[in-house]
Amino acid sequence: MILFDGIIFNLQRSGGISILFNEIFSRLPVNSYELIGFQHTPPPTVAIKNYFFQAPRLMERYRPALVDHKYDIFHSTYYRLPAVRHGKVVTTVHDYTYEHFASGFRRAVHSFQKNKAIAGSDRIICVSESTRRDLLEFSGASYKDRAVVIYNGVSSDYCYIPEIDVISQVIFVGARYRYKNFKSVVYAISGMQNINIVCVGGGTFTGDEIKLMEKHIYGRYRYAGYLTNAELNREYNRSLCLIYPSLYEGFGIPILEAMQAGCPVVAVNCSSIPEIAGDAAILMDTGHPDELRQAIETIMITQEREELVSKGLIQASKFSWDKTYKQTMDIYEGLLGKVIS
Repeated sequence: MILFDGIIFNLQRSGGISILFNEIFSRLPVNSYELIGFQHTPPPTVAIKNYFFQAPRLMERYRPALVDHKYDIFHSTYYRLPAVRHGKVVTTVHDYTYEHFASGFRRAVHSFQKNKAIAGSDRIICVSESTRRDLLEFSGASYKDRAVVIYNGVSSDYCYIPEIDVISQVIFVGARYRYKNFKSVVYAISGMQNINIVCVGGGTFTGDEIKLMEKHIYGRYRYAGYLTNAELNREYNRSLCLIYPSLYEGFGIPILEAMQAGCPVVAVNCSSIPEIAGDAAILMDTGHPDELRQAIETIMITQEREELVSKGLIQASKFSWDKTYKQTMDIYEGLLGKVIS
């Protein structure tokens, strides 16, 4: 029995981590796993079949997971260990954002929890080679033999629809704070009067964001909210390009979503991004507004855009959730020495 601690579904409404685990849940044999959750019913986005409610305690995310069920493998969705150990433990490491960008108490608490989970795990899954390098740097080279790379995938819900007309719109997906570099996008398109921007996910615009956009791109911005895969696929297909100027990513699922939907990608050449994007995106050195503007102008050239679309479709085809699931199952079965069915 594989026991999953579902704490991530209390920590984020949507995001790469919850997508990853939901994709794994949807493929597991029905009687092979259980999920401990902290809502009376699982979130509607969670494709879970064996769900057990557990009343959340104060500061639940930072405490060891209470486990009443016997298990062969315990796999937390976000850096927790079981309070009582019955079997093998697996931890997935997604990124080292706190270690790169946070400081003080927030960084100390997060790093302590992450490193405790890593130290107590029989196998450590990293979502990219970049994240594995960060693990060896920030958590310790002694984990080298326990740490393996299993890439995230991309949903088959995203597909290229040539019949959809491309409009003068760039798309920005996900959080917009600090290292996500959203301000640079606003400055970049401020002088491009024919370019609009649509933002997906990441929460509604803050007061500061609205002031910034009212000043620099008045009437040319839109918040689309949290979209279904089908809705997001349409936005990708009709957008000139995905602007992904983040200064750090453990993986970067939107890159693959956009590519699979025939939407060119502009990103920064840092952390895991060149691993995921390959030669199928325009990769900038710094994500400075001038670089962003030049990249958008390049994509506005029909021939350049068509070449990026073709390369992106090929690059995205190298990743799949089926591959992620199979490699994860190989980890489980290797630890147990038997096939899970």
